[in-house]
Amino acid sequence: MWARVCGLQPFPQMEGFLPTRILKAVISLFLAVLVVWFLFAHEQAIRSNIKGRDSTLYWATATLLMHGGNPYSIPDVLALERQVEYASEKTEKPKMYRPPPWSMWMILPLGFTSAYWAWVSWMALSMIALVYGIRISWRLYGDGRTNPALIFLLPAYLFAPVAACLVLAQMGTILLLSIALFFFLAEKRPLLAGAALLPAMAKPHFFAPLWVILIVWAVNRRKWLVLCGASAAFLLANAIALTFDHSIFRHYHDMLQLDDLQNEFMPNVSGMIRVLFFLHHFWVQFVPAALGMAGCILYYWRNRETWDWRAHGPWLLIIGALVAPYSWLTDEVALLPAVLQGVVWLSSAKLRVRSQLAILVFVCFDLLLLLIVRAKVDPFTGIYFWSSLVWFSWYWYASSFREKSSVEECEPPLPRQQALPLHLTKRLGFGDARQRWHSP
Repeated sequence: MWARVCGLQPFPQMEGFLPTRILKAVISLFLAVLVVWFLFAHEQAIRSNIKGRDSTLYWATATLLMHGGNPYSIPDVLALERQVEYASEKTEKPKMYRPPPWSMWMILPLGFTSAYWAWVSWMALSMIALVYGIRISWRLYGDGRTNPALIFLLPAYLFAPVAACLVLAQMGTILLLSIALFFFLAEKRPLLAGAALLPAMAKPHFFAPLWVILIVWAVNRRKWLVLCGASAAFLLANAIALTFDHSIFRHYHDMLQLDDLQNEFMPNVSGMIRVLFFLHHFWVQFVPAALGMAGCILYYWRNRETWDWRAHGPWLLIIGALVAPYSWLTDEVALLPAVLQGVVWLSSAKLRVRSQLAILVFVCFDLLLLLIVRAKVDPFTGIYFWSSLVWFSWYWYASSFREKSSVEECEPPLPRQQALPLHLTKRLGFGDARQRWHSP
């Protein structure tokens, strides 16, 4: 029903009354007007509930950049945030992600408006990126139908990192759209595929295995257009940032020095390993990433002859999230193509009771994460560290059903049972001419 209301499907009883495209346009326009009216009518109530969102940090950073200030100055960012009526009174530096210079172009338009409408605009952009990211994933792994199936949509919109990303107004859904576009365009539109990776460069540490394999694959297959597209987009993004702040890279370097990252806890597997066993050894936090990249290189080399980003790329996402030195639950929205690929494998398989129980366990883990997000637990606490382990286990378990289906597809068909001619059946003594002769 909601899909029809949102314009994805027409109502059966209205088919023929209005053309489908006109009906979708009218419904979409009505919903847009309704949303805008709601935002204006309840502006004061909503203002009090968007405290601490990353969109406020993005707005303050973009405002400083547009007015010739230092976008990475913590005191200046805090001063701008205090001017907003719902800003926190704390004086400590914000533990939030500040985009690198080559990602400033994404948040720069937020500086043209107020903090409230910056949140509205960012949320609208996030929702659009989420919807298109899911639809592209359906094009990649679906069964060919125009509209995604319900069994595909439910896991997508109930994916715990999606909720966390929208609550904190983070950029995870934009990372999702970037990765999904790359998988979709890699083979047929290499130049655009490389350019589509620009938003994902906002968090290079999270996609470390993907960058390594991308370079190896481009050199091995001579896909220079992919590297050209990524390089051109990267240089253009840096040029935009340098236009507003000629010293932005020095400011970015100074901010990294002041952040004192080596003494901060990361709520992921690498951070937990370091805290439990190697607390005073910062370099240990990067060991899982190095091992993960080495394993991905071996994985690529074994599949280099048949490498396909649609089929093999999701493994790089899963491994990257598992071994990332820095990551949060909101970043894991980019794993949605891998999660949905597993959903498609399992939905097309004949599941036994044991498999159904295993799927139920994964569903319970996702619901538990949703409850933790609903309880507004600080994302910097260690309660979220195990989320990447769940998605890794899900994809590993679902991939076993893909291997089984591949074996079944490769098995030669059984010989067809052919009927003997009528005169032979009578001569052999078979009374019924329809009797079938089974080949040995």
